[in-house]
Amino acid sequence: MSDAGASLLPGFQLPDAGAWLLSLGAWKPVLTALVLPPTLPLLVLLAGFWLLWRARPLVYWPGRLLVFTGFAALWLLSCQSVAVWLDRTLLPQYPAQTAAQLQQRQIQAVVVLGGGISVDTPEYAGPQLNAMSMERLRYGALLARALKLPLGYAGGVGWGNADKTSAGTLTAPLAEATLAEQAAPQTYGISVAFADARSRDTRENGENMAQLLRERGITRIALVTHAWHMPRSMAAFAGKGLDVVPAPMGFTGPYERPLLDALPSGHGLAASRRVLREWLGLRLGAH
Repeated sequence: MSDAGASLLPGFQLPDAGAWLLSLGAWKPVLTALVLPPTLPLLVLLAGFWLLWRARPLVYWPGRLLVFTGFAALWLLSCQSVAVWLDRTLLPQYPAQTAAQLQQRQIQAVVVLGGGISVDTPEYAGPQLNAMSMERLRYGALLARALKLPLGYAGGVGWGNADKTSAGTLTAPLAEATLAEQAAPQTYGISVAFADARSRDTRENGENMAQLLRERGITRIALVTHAWHMPRSMAAFAGKGLDVVPAPMGFTGPYERPLLDALPSGHGLAASRRVLREWLGLRLGAH
């Protein structure tokens, strides 16, 4: 609220949206799914069809408008070209960094933020880091090896898996950081020097990892995560007494030929959803 608005309502303060979302616990990803594509456009379509089904003059045109809006939103948000435009319009942009550029910044460690796990992977007989987490870990390992610096990983059991059990003998999914400690030496030939296995979202990534780093005398880090996730990540680490150099990877960009990117696709919808989720998180302060 602006200062003018605050003066009109003395003593009134807007609630902390981020803290409220955090208090939802396992319901947080459910609420998120309801306000993002494809669920929200589908709900708009459903509301439109319901109004048309009632076939009353007063709701006929609103029904048609809702059907058109839901259909158009779902079509456009499924296009990779629209996802690229949304990313570059709604989110702050951070350039890619080379190992030489990071070396000039005299960073002391490379920190990777987790991106989730696959709970049930029978081919590995247990949980594993998902593809997104492995992409981040790969780039972080590449930088840490090139710079000869310690590698850190932040990721516990996210809200989406908080009450989910996995196959086999495990009663709950392992923390991402624990899985990263196993995967990094096996897959990328480097060990995770320090890990935060307690954080459940990006906000806690910043809080817990900052404390862990300060205990080790580390104050300047390269932060690795997907480019579309970097704005919220930087916000989560702000004010924690660290000099954080963003080292983004996995940028939202063209996927196929321009004509194909202008047509609806599953990967286009997924990209639009990620961008809108990050934008919404920034607006609400939900790191």
